[in-house]
Amino acid sequence: MVVLNEKTAKKLNVFVDDRVAITNSKKVYAVVDIFPRLVKDKEIGLSHELGQILKLRNGASVEVSSSELSDASFLIKKKMNGESLDQKELEYLVSEIVHNNLTEAEIAFFTAAEKLNGMSDKETINLTKAMAKTGAKLKFREKYVADKHSIGGIAGNRTTPIVVAICAAAGLTLPKTSSRAITSASGTADVIETISNVELSLEEIKGVVKKTGACLAWGGSLGLAPSDDKIIQVERLLNLDIEPQLIASILSKKIAAGSKFVLIDIPYGESAKVATLSKAKKLGKKFERIGSKFKLKIKIVYTDGSQPIGNGFGPVLEMLDVLSVLQRSLGFPVDLRTKSIFLSAELMKLCGIKDARNKAREILDSGKACEKFQEIINAQNKNKNFDKIIQKLPLAKINKVIKAGKTGKITNIDNKKINSLCRILGTPETISSGVYLHKHIGKVKRGEPIMTLYTKSKSKLDDALQFIKKSKPINIQ
Repeated sequence: MVVLNEKTAKKLNVFVDDRVAITNSKKVYAVVDIFPRLVKDKEIGLSHELGQILKLRNGASVEVSSSELSDASFLIKKKMNGESLDQKELEYLVSEIVHNNLTEAEIAFFTAAEKLNGMSDKETINLTKAMAKTGAKLKFREKYVADKHSIGGIAGNRTTPIVVAICAAAGLTLPKTSSRAITSASGTADVIETISNVELSLEEIKGVVKKTGACLAWGGSLGLAPSDDKIIQVERLLNLDIEPQLIASILSKKIAAGSKFVLIDIPYGESAKVATLSKAKKLGKKFERIGSKFKLKIKIVYTDGSQPIGNGFGPVLEMLDVLSVLQRSLGFPVDLRTKSIFLSAELMKLCGIKDARNKAREILDSGKACEKFQEIINAQNKNKNFDKIIQKLPLAKINKVIKAGKTGKITNIDNKKINSLCRILGTPETISSGVYLHKHIGKVKRGEPIMTLYTKSKSKLDDALQFIKKSKPINIQ
């Protein structure tokens, strides 16, 4: 980006977020911002990144002109018109995103065009290639380099840390990189960050994986398929889930991380990302077709997404659920344990381990998974005191218990509405905020607690109570 004085901008006939061409020894394009007091008339301020590209000192002269539409803009318009983009076009577009040559508005138009017009298998393959091609890559020599990924959308569902711990204890290698929340109360990276450093360098990841067999890192800090993280920022703003982008996002990250065996969890249900089993299977077939082009051994599982998994929703609350399952604490969420064992067994079977279900259960029940999880966290934290860290997990001090207004049966708990409720309460930015669910689908008596709301802000609590009143995330009949 560049900064102009408003007088200079007026002479050039450019406005905020317009593009200009800057010519010195080379020609580059940049996005305009206007700060009257930061630069004088006929001066231009360069971002640090642009200064490094042009290698200019203060006082140097450059020629600045308003820019015609970039080639990327033409490609976005082409996609908006319902036309297909070939491999070279997608590679160019992804490269422009990676190098910050597109505004958020342009990226938003591209993602909206993907959503409205869709992408063929060929386009999705080319998009995956383009995204995997840019950025860093990890390689591991071990025979079974594995990964597990859920397409998301289910409140809670924090199976990944448990699955990674079980499967690493079983001898698999899992360089697990996860995303932050897009539409949910929190992402795996947000949850792990409550007790551990997740912003690891490539060398640190290699070191942690070599030492422990696995890691639990944030993918955005690594530059693995970096265009994905820039697109995710826009998807988060628009609250969009886009199927071709979802497939390309997941597969490009697995390819870049060096994984060869990939388990993909597709939950389905009325308030999940995918409403029916038939639609889930259609998406699963697409994952298999596209994954086969990259020599990935993929297993798709279709799981119940009719209600949240676990009791806590929000970074700290979800970490408390994970710890209670790993430590076999009294009152652990049975559904989270059951699903974690199932997914662990499926990934172990994919990698050729026999009697996987019993082995996964034994690893969890014996405490080996808990030991492995602590080992991974200690390696990422450079051996800080694990027990002290988990003892200091905070819950927001402002809380409100919501009780059942009548005796009956809870017939529906809407995932999307629970996630929205958590966002109103302040998740994932406020890690101690969120919702604790006392009851799942089933019988309930009048006056029994259904959920407890946690937040740091009285106004956010008021907004959350209004949301519950209007949208009714939990239905009792």
